[in-house]
Amino acid sequence: MKRTDQVQGWLTRVQDLEAEVGELQKVKSEHIENLCLGDYCSKSCKSSYEFGKEVGKKLQDVRTLTGEGDFREVADRVPEDPADEVPIDQPKIVGQQSLFDQVWRSLQEKEVGIIGLYGTGGVGKTTLLKQINNIFCQERHEFDYVIWVVVSKEAHYEKIQEEIGKKIGLFSEPWKNKTREDKRKDIYKVLSKKKFVLLLDDKWKRIDLSEIGVPLPGSLKNELKIVLTTRYLEVCGKMKADKFIKVERLRAEEAWDLFKENLPKDIIYCHPDIPELAKTVASECGGIPLVLVTIARAMACKNTPEEWHDAIQVLQRSIFEFSGMDEEYPRLKFSYDNLPNEKIGSCFLYCSLYPEDFKIPKDDLIEFWMGEGFLDEYNRGHSIIGDLVRACLLEEEENTFVKMHDVIRDMALSIACEIEKESFLVQANVKLIEAPEIEKWEGVRRISLMKNDFKNLAETPTCPHLLNLLLRSNPIKMIESDFFQFMPSLKVLDLSWNNRLTKLPTGFSNLVSLQYLNLSRTKIQELPKELKELVNLVCLNLCFTRFLHTIPRQMISQFSKLRVLRMEKCGTANGAEEHSIFLGGSELWIEELLHLKQLSRLSISLKSSHGFQKFCHSHKLNGCTKSLVLNYLDGVESFNVSSLAAMKHLDTLELYELRNLEDLKIDFSGGIQNIRQTHGLHSLREVNIWSCSKVRDLTWLIFAPCLQHLTIRSCHDMEEIISHGKLGEARDIIQNLNPLAKLQYFELRYLPNLKSIYRDALPFPHMEKIIIRGCPNLNELPLDSDSSKGHKFDINGEEHWWKELHWKDQATQNFFLPFFKSRDVDQLF
Repeated sequence: MKRTDQVQGWLTRVQDLEAEVGELQKVKSEHIENLCLGDYCSKSCKSSYEFGKEVGKKLQDVRTLTGEGDFREVADRVPEDPADEVPIDQPKIVGQQSLFDQVWRSLQEKEVGIIGLYGTGGVGKTTLLKQINNIFCQERHEFDYVIWVVVSKEAHYEKIQEEIGKKIGLFSEPWKNKTREDKRKDIYKVLSKKKFVLLLDDKWKRIDLSEIGVPLPGSLKNELKIVLTTRYLEVCGKMKADKFIKVERLRAEEAWDLFKENLPKDIIYCHPDIPELAKTVASECGGIPLVLVTIARAMACKNTPEEWHDAIQVLQRSIFEFSGMDEEYPRLKFSYDNLPNEKIGSCFLYCSLYPEDFKIPKDDLIEFWMGEGFLDEYNRGHSIIGDLVRACLLEEEENTFVKMHDVIRDMALSIACEIEKESFLVQANVKLIEAPEIEKWEGVRRISLMKNDFKNLAETPTCPHLLNLLLRSNPIKMIESDFFQFMPSLKVLDLSWNNRLTKLPTGFSNLVSLQYLNLSRTKIQELPKELKELVNLVCLNLCFTRFLHTIPRQMISQFSKLRVLRMEKCGTANGAEEHSIFLGGSELWIEELLHLKQLSRLSISLKSSHGFQKFCHSHKLNGCTKSLVLNYLDGVESFNVSSLAAMKHLDTLELYELRNLEDLKIDFSGGIQNIRQTHGLHSLREVNIWSCSKVRDLTWLIFAPCLQHLTIRSCHDMEEIISHGKLGEARDIIQNLNPLAKLQYFELRYLPNLKSIYRDALPFPHMEKIIIRGCPNLNELPLDSDSSKGHKFDINGEEHWWKELHWKDQATQNFFLPFFKSRDVDQLF
């Protein structure tokens, strides 16, 4: 937080007065010595009189300042940076540099407050807006905030308020629960005092910014700018834009350059006829960048003139066939038609069930596909995602997510409606307060009602052909007992993130075809016995069902076709553990898992040391474990990390509340090759260590070469992360290892005895953020001027800690100074 100008001014006046009082204090003793006649008179009356007069004035000044020092607000919360860089596929704006320059010049004009960018879908409006946002990250400017908000077709004021609130430091769980009017007042109170730029992407209709809390240009003395993108010119008008800028299609030469850029050179020149044919294909793309890139990717393997002739005919014919639709859709459909097979096409259409602009977790998507029967195992799912990303039908986000461009999503829903057998009912994130009438459910094969506001499912629909039902992220409290009675074909049911759902309805036994069931992050307390009838289950997700305390015996082992089982953090809420019949990693529980012959992916929490030992001795379970949480293992004082090496697919490890654990060790005998082969944790990407108070170091992490995310909290006795003493025992063995080289996120909190992370400087070429709080004895970081490898990352911590750090040299300190973000108090918002 940053002091308000009023408080800063007051403190400056206090400091000045303190200095003046200090000067008076220096001469006070002289005046006291001059006192006589029982301290009632002075030997130097005039001097003492002047001194007393000055003291009286200062006392009055103190009273005045004290009276003025009662502030309702003493600080404003400020963002880490005025602008946050947003990822962009095309760092270069092909054919749009002059347009970018025009927008940038307009932002400098005082009389221009609102700029409207309009043009057809896929023409590059969002790319241009991202470029504008990112230039604020690079150029010096006077704005306090640069705020990026994706509005989308369903413009929800609360969602826009939350995005703005996050950027200006208002967002918190209590703030999220405020009324829209209260949020409006809070936002206005902050923004009315600041200079800011608001970037609104993908607007479909007018929104009243004053209802959100955003001051309008011209209403205040402070400078503010608003830039919006939309497909429709009239939206710019309704938003009272001062300047309308059309984002034009690319000219023929520019279109050809972009097309070539996304096509392998060996394809263009593998036959003398192909260059001219490729130009014709590019001309059929209508100068729309999204279409040009997508079709170029679709043609990347076409190396005969006949294939290019066919593409031209298909493109020309499809435009006629889809007349009446938005003109970019038929061209984009060419890329869908050129997918390798129908199964990948079905996987692609499936993505349109998610809300617009939704970041889709790859793992969730793959498990959906497995539940539908599109594929049998994970690796194939990642291959399909790769195919769709390369075809430009999906966009990759942060390695673990994918996203659909809104134009691509619209096209996918249009294709689904054209194909009768794939009929979709999609009303995701449209703020429904009641579920659609049951008449609308009849005859539909796929229903997505994600992220709405309805609380009850009180009617019983008849859906003989329904294959999937996605009800994720709703405040559902009650489901009618017969709700699932007439859904005999249902394969996929997602009830996750319904955090008011405490009980499942009876009638689950009717779902004889169900293959995917997701109950994660609900508050269910027990699994009904009827679930035993779901013998076709392939994927079962119970992770973070913290209140779950009863799973009937022999239920899990009944699911003989189960391939994916996710059960980490089950039954961890207060009270749930005390009454738990079946959770806790008991040996009986492990026996049930051993019956699952087809299990290929397991995420689990283990709380019994005996259960953990039995678990480690199972080659089958080791081979399919993806995520492992170990907590409360009473009596375990030492743990050989080598026991985890057999878990070849272990991605995430969490050690929590292991209060007796003192040593996590690696056996260095056998030489480097043996260690790498037997102890290497090559698949491990994330490690979280919480409340393991006696553990002194985590030297074993040097054998996790692909580690990306490391969090260590509340480990009182920890002195080193990687111990120099332990490494010294085997210096010749580990000298070629590069510890923590792929780390992206590194968090250390409340480690009062931590003195060292690593003795030498380390390279962090992939680092994005380091957070260090509550580590008062950590006075040096393993950094030198080469550690960042040319890219910037954030270092977040207390200011007093940062000021007392020791550095390798002055050059290193100067280099990392801009990386630091001060946080004297843990963020409350």
